[in-house]
Amino acid sequence: MTESHEPATLPSGRRRVQRRTGGRFDWAGLRADLRAAVPDASLALLATGLILLWLYVRVENGTSTTVKIMPMMAEPEHWMYWTCQAFGWSAILWAYITVVFGLLRSGPRPGWRWLTAPRVEKWHRTTSLTTMGLMFMHAAFLFAEFVRTNHAEGDSWAGRIGGAFGESFVPGFYDSGTGRVAIFIGLLAFYLAIPLGLAFYLRQSTGPRMWLALHRFVIVVYVLSAWHTLLYTSSGWYDGAFRTFLWAAQMPLAALLLLRLLAPARPSERLRLRGPGRESRPLPLTVRTAGRIAVVATVLGLGAVVVSGVDGGRSPDGASPAPWPEQWVIWGGLLLLTLVLVAVIHRTRPAARPTAGRVTEQREEDRASA
Repeated sequence: MTESHEPATLPSGRRRVQRRTGGRFDWAGLRADLRAAVPDASLALLATGLILLWLYVRVENGTSTTVKIMPMMAEPEHWMYWTCQAFGWSAILWAYITVVFGLLRSGPRPGWRWLTAPRVEKWHRTTSLTTMGLMFMHAAFLFAEFVRTNHAEGDSWAGRIGGAFGESFVPGFYDSGTGRVAIFIGLLAFYLAIPLGLAFYLRQSTGPRMWLALHRFVIVVYVLSAWHTLLYTSSGWYDGAFRTFLWAAQMPLAALLLLRLLAPARPSERLRLRGPGRESRPLPLTVRTAGRIAVVATVLGLGAVVVSGVDGGRSPDGASPAPWPEQWVIWGGLLLLTLVLVAVIHRTRPAARPTAGRVTEQREEDRASA
C-alpha cells in the first residue's frame, strides 16, 4: 500500500537523492498521516455524537432494549456508559470503511478516474488510524464507567482504578455475562490492531514483503471486532430488523474479500501452480485455495443467518445462552495465530545483505578467476 514518489528532477538533469530518515520507525510518515486524518477523525467524532444522541432518544422514548435488560442504565449518571457505546458503534463503522478501502486497494476496484490507487491507499491509512483511536475511546469510557460504579464500600481509589483497568484493558479479566467473551475478543482486536496497523511504518526495517504478509492479518482484527459487536446484539441488546441488518452488512464485505482473493491486484498473489521462475509451489497454492473456500463458506453462512433469522442469540425477553466459547478456546486460537505470525515473519524476513568488505573480496576473486 505504499505510494510511489518519484525523485524530483533538477535543472541540470540530475535526480535529487532522497535522504532516508533515521531510525527503524517512520515517525515522519506517521505524523503526516495523523495530520491527514484530522478531517476523517472530526467526521468520526461527529458520527459518534449523532449515535450518542440516537441512543439517548431510545432511552427517553422507552425503545432501548439495553434499558429493558438493565433498567438502571436509564439514570443520567450513566452517561459514560452510553458514550462508550457510541464510540463502539462508530469504531465498528470506521473499521468497516477502512477494510473496504484496503480491499479496494489490494484488489479490483471500479475504474472511476477519481478513485486512484494512491488516493484509496491514503484513505485506508487515515481511516485505520481513526479506527484505532475510536477503539481506544470505546475502552477508555468503559474504564471510566467502571471506576465510578464497580467498587465495594470502603475500596481505595487505587483498588477501584486497578479493578476497572483490569476489566477494561486486560483480556480475560472481565468474567460475568456476555462480556466474559465479548470484552475478551474486543480487547484482542484492539491489541492486534496496534502492531498490525502500524506495521506499515516499519516497512523500511522489515522490508515490503514482510509488511504485506503481516498486513493481510488485519482482517482478523475486523472479524474479532464484528464478533464482539454481534455477540452483544445477539444477546438481547438489539433485536429484529436492526440485528438482521448487522448480519446482512457483513455479506458485501465478505463478497468483496472473495473478489479480492480471486482477482488480487498483485500478480504474485494469483492462483498459479508454478511461480515466476517456474518452480513448483504447492504449499502457497493450497493455503490460498483454502482461504478462498473459507470465504465462500462464510458468505453462504451469513446468507443463511440473514434468511433464517437464526443467529444463536435470544430475544430480549428470552433466556440468555451460556457464553461460548470457553476462554481457553480463545487463548488457544490466539496462540495458534501467534505461531502463524511468527512463521510468516521468519519466512518473509529480509535476506542478509553482504558487507562492503565481502563485496570487494568477491569482486577481486571474480577478477582472479577471469
